[in-house]
Amino acid sequence: MSNFAEITLEGKTYQLPIVIGTEGEKAIDITKLRDMTGYITLDSGYKNTGATKSAITFLDGDKGILRYRGYPIEQLAEKSSFLEVAFLLIYGYLPKAEELKKFVYEVTTHTLVNEDVKKIYSGFPVNAHPMGVLCALVSSLSAFYPIPTDIKNTEIVDLTIYRLLAKVPTLAAWTYKNSQGHPVNYPKNNLSYAANFLHMMFSLPVEDYEVNPVVADALDKLLILHADHEQNCSTSTVRLAGSSHVTLYAAIAAGISALWGPLHGGANQEVLEMLEAIRADGGNVKKYIEKAKDKNSGFRLMGFGHRVYKNFDPRAKIIKKACDDVLKALGVHDPILDIAQELEQAALNDSYFIERKLYPNVDFYSGIIYKAIGIPTNMFTVMFAIGRLPGWIAQWREMRLDGEPISRPRQIYIGEKQRDYVPIDQR
Repeated sequence: MSNFAEITLEGKTYQLPIVIGTEGEKAIDITKLRDMTGYITLDSGYKNTGATKSAITFLDGDKGILRYRGYPIEQLAEKSSFLEVAFLLIYGYLPKAEELKKFVYEVTTHTLVNEDVKKIYSGFPVNAHPMGVLCALVSSLSAFYPIPTDIKNTEIVDLTIYRLLAKVPTLAAWTYKNSQGHPVNYPKNNLSYAANFLHMMFSLPVEDYEVNPVVADALDKLLILHADHEQNCSTSTVRLAGSSHVTLYAAIAAGISALWGPLHGGANQEVLEMLEAIRADGGNVKKYIEKAKDKNSGFRLMGFGHRVYKNFDPRAKIIKKACDDVLKALGVHDPILDIAQELEQAALNDSYFIERKLYPNVDFYSGIIYKAIGIPTNMFTVMFAIGRLPGWIAQWREMRLDGEPISRPRQIYIGEKQRDYVPIDQR
């Protein structure tokens, strides 16, 4: 295979380098295309544009493969913990026992948030969307910790990483407490990462709260499964914002904003809204299975199939068992969850869905788990953000260490040609 691709424009032929990734992905390097030819490429939505070279996550949607730093997601979900996976994503290797112990200690000892952040928090109305509150609070950390995030200053970078991993769950739990009109809970450093979050979410001053270990384990797995997913909208936003050398807090806040969009982070919320609609219509699952098969019905089963995975979502295989364990451990009897399980069985056994590979995806099962443990629908995307945090940090750190230039996409102008200004009395 040639190391170059050739393109002929206006009678002249140019050679463009071919880049091949470690897993065989192929790309044409057009970095110098405009300088050589005066042309740019047009790729709305960047569906066929590689914006960077990254060593963090490999994803093959056709084969249903997801690997973090080369490690299969199946192995990490079974054998690792969320904070160990966070270390792996951010620093590029599995930590030794002492390294992990120090990392967990640093994150754990930074869970407290400056009391003055409460002044910002208390200003939000109780009906404010949790993602809006979380975005604002994370952005505010730039003011509380204004030291520039100089990528060469590893001590400051690491401290910023500890603070983000530690404080975002605290802020996220506060957004929930704000919506309920409840007092906030302070973190407990003797609890695990997932257990501490559950404590801050659901503990009340009037009664004891004990974290269910099955629920904490399922949440830890969910966070691992959401930790990174290659160059999606929010991750690309973090890298784009970070390329201007804003603080890491600001770059993460930009990622949270992008994730908030219903086309990105709201899929598991849409699953629950669909289940609610089926329940309100009498709970006839067979009726909705038939509607899903009818192209003219306008109805689509949410949480089935995936725009990237053309096979079974590898994350869904893992979280299905955790979902079953949570429902069994909690003994939850909720008609919404009954409908979900009936839909799942119908889709897994119906030839229409099997032939089209419309299997339940990770959003389907995560929505069921969140519903079962009492997390409200409008907090689902917040949970996504907590899980995706180490991936965002890793992508930002890689981009800065690689010295990538400030991002500056081009455009094709399709507006009016030059014209003269017309005074207002002559229009």
